Amino acid sequence: MPLLALFDLDGTITRHNTLAPYTLGLLLRHPLRILRLPRVLPVLVRFALGRCDHGELKSAYIHKTFGGLERRELDEWTAHFVPRLLKRGLFGDARAAIERHRRNGDRLALLSASIDLYVPAIGRALGFKDIECTGVAWEGPRLIGTLTTANRRGAEKVRCLEALRARHPGMDVIAYGNAASDLAHLRLAEHGVLVNGSRNAMRQAALDGVSCVIWR
Repeated sequence: MPLLALFDLDGTITRHNTLAPYTLGLLLRHPLRILRLPRVLPVLVRFALGRCDHGELKSAYIHKTFGGLERRELDEWTAHFVPRLLKRGLFGDARAAIERHRRNGDRLALLSASIDLYVPAIGRALGFKDIECTGVAWEGPRLIGTLTTANRRGAEKVRCLEALRARHPGMDVIAYGNAASDLAHLRLAEHGVLVNGSRNAMRQAALDGVSCVIWR
C-alpha cells in the first residue's frame, strides 16, 4: 500500500534555512530596500520579548521590506534561486529518501513554514504532488507580503497533516522533520522521523516513539 511521505523543507531537505538566503538575494537585487529594514525593529523587539510569534515577525519582515515589488521581479529571482539551492543546498540523504519514496509509488507531500514565493517551485522541481506552505498576499501584480495563511509551524502543521489525511484517506503517513516544533505532527504519523535533531529534540522524540536519523 503506498504511503503519504510528508517532508519538512528547511533543515530536513535543505541544509539550512531558505528564507534568509532568499530574502538576502532580493536585498542585493534591490539594495535601496535595505533602508526599510529598521521598520521591522518594533516587531522584532516584540518577538524577542515573547509578545508576538514567528508568523507575525515573518509577515512584518516581508511586508515592510519587500512590499510593492512586482511579481515579475520576484519570479525572476525565484527562477535563479531555486536551481542554485537544488544544486548545492540539499542533503544527499534527503534526495535519496525522496527518490526511494518515488520508486515505491508513495505520494510525496511537502509541508513548510517557508513562504509560497519559492516553496512551490522547489516542491515541483523535486516531484512533490502536495505542497503546503505559508502564503503571502498580493494586490494585482504587486506584493503586499502580509500572510494569507497561518504560519505553517507547530500546531498548524498538525492541522495540515489532518487535512492531508482527509484528502488521501486510507494512506499511512511517514513524516520527516528536523525541529522540536515538528514533533507535534511527527508523533501523529504512523512513522515519524526526526532528522538531525538537537539533543533535546532527540530525547523527546525517543519518548514520543519518533525515530531519529542523521542525514548528510
